[in-house]
Amino acid sequence: MSQNWKTRTKLVHTGARRSQYGEMSEAIFLTQGFVYETAEQAEARFVEAGPDEFIYARYGNPTVAMFEDRMAAIEGTEDAFATASGMAAVNGALMSMLKAGDHVVSARALFGSCLYILEEILARFGVEITLVDGTDLDQWRAAVRPGTRAVFFESVSNPTLEVIDIRAVAEIAHTVGALVVVDNVFATPIYSRAVELGADVVVYSTTKHIDGQGRCLGGVVCGSKEFIRKTLETYLKHTGAAMSPFNAWVMLKGLETLDLRVRAQAESAETIARALEGDARIARVLHPFLDSHPQAALARGMMDKGGTVLSIDLAGGKEAAFRFLNALEIFKITNNLGDSKSLVTHPATTTHQRLPDDQKALLGITPGLIRISIGLEDTDDLLADLRQALDKV
Repeated sequence: MSQNWKTRTKLVHTGARRSQYGEMSEAIFLTQGFVYETAEQAEARFVEAGPDEFIYARYGNPTVAMFEDRMAAIEGTEDAFATASGMAAVNGALMSMLKAGDHVVSARALFGSCLYILEEILARFGVEITLVDGTDLDQWRAAVRPGTRAVFFESVSNPTLEVIDIRAVAEIAHTVGALVVVDNVFATPIYSRAVELGADVVVYSTTKHIDGQGRCLGGVVCGSKEFIRKTLETYLKHTGAAMSPFNAWVMLKGLETLDLRVRAQAESAETIARALEGDARIARVLHPFLDSHPQAALARGMMDKGGTVLSIDLAGGKEAAFRFLNALEIFKITNNLGDSKSLVTHPATTTHQRLPDDQKALLGITPGLIRISIGLEDTDDLLADLRQALDKV
């Protein structure tokens, strides 16, 4: 029956487990360990735990399991594993499957910490990394080879909002037997079609839209039961990237309103992007659903909406960007996104500051670029705040 539920119903009910008390809201099982009735039961559980049998919170927890089941249901995968943060999810998804001598092809346009995992951590352990322009399918074709173990990319890149053709890249990767790992944060679970389009593993920072209210860190990896339980779980349970039961409970509560929040935010983001486009003080406005976006047609084919984030590039560079940021009243300066509050950041000096200037230029992260995450405030108020800040530039 639950397989036929629509997304909004799954977001509220899937995976629920009730104790003997019949609680309405999901319970927080805030415990690090579990008691066995006999020594024989303990021995049996360590050999093979049943679907609702738990050993230690680093391995699994009833509250966390509810969140994992709900995420798998809405993403359309067989299973999921929740982690302490989004970067723990990215690290786990990649490190658990790779070894020295393996080859990974990745889009170049990535969040700074993702680039660090690829270029510093994986490379240090003998994994060969090839970076490509993710929007150029010929570069993907030229880069993959029989030894390619995985391809990795953000479905919509941070912060320049490049859109990757998931279906086409997946077809290229699967010809050599590589797994397709997609960081899907900007697309959000509401507008995700990553699995349908060929992704094997989908990663989210649940800190973003899933919590959506600036409270807790979290991450999740969604994929086949074979990958989650045979490859990923073993790595994560021994390296300690488990999600806190309290954080899992917060994420469950966030999921209940995720659809409502994301739809309102995405609608507002597109309205604001269209209103700002053409303003002489802005060199360019980036949003996947604007006709001016290089991958607009692809974005419309992959998502029902263009997401909750837009970026603007001020012609006056860093000085103009800082003047603009400091003049905002409703928008808050912070490096998070997907929150119910509208947020702004200057990627060149924050999230991507460690990149050399030539690499920033290659990725389009200019001194005037500002990433804007649209929240749940009134659209007209947000637009008025952006315009009054532009007046001060």
